[in-house]
Amino acid sequence: MPRKFYKHKLLLDEGFYYRKDLPVTNSRFDVKHVAGDYKQGASSDTKVYDLAKQEERILVTLNIKHFKPLVSTSRSTGVIGVSPNLTLDQIDKKLTSLLNKSTKKSLFGKMTIISGEE
Repeated sequence: MPRKFYKHKLLLDEGFYYRKDLPVTNSRFDVKHVAGDYKQGASSDTKVYDLAKQEERILVTLNIKHFKPLVSTSRSTGVIGVSPNLTLDQIDKKLTSLLNKSTKKSLFGKMTIISGEE
């Protein structure tokens, strides 16, 4: 029996692309952007992570190294680190694929990397 679809909640870091740039991901999941939706540009990484925690959203970022130390501090959020070498189309497809395969809490409490390798 196929797993039931879960509509993940994502928070795009301020340095990440806007949700309109990821049409497939944006149409299937609950996506918000730190600067575009919350008007919290220039927030510290800790504040961004705390917002993701508070809203129980998975943080999506290009800024992998700054969020790595924060990941293990909470089980109510997770971080998806995206390689800056990917095109928008690749990011949209790979992010959607990852989320489609993931259960409600399987990405929480850890860092997941999306890179050019399969």
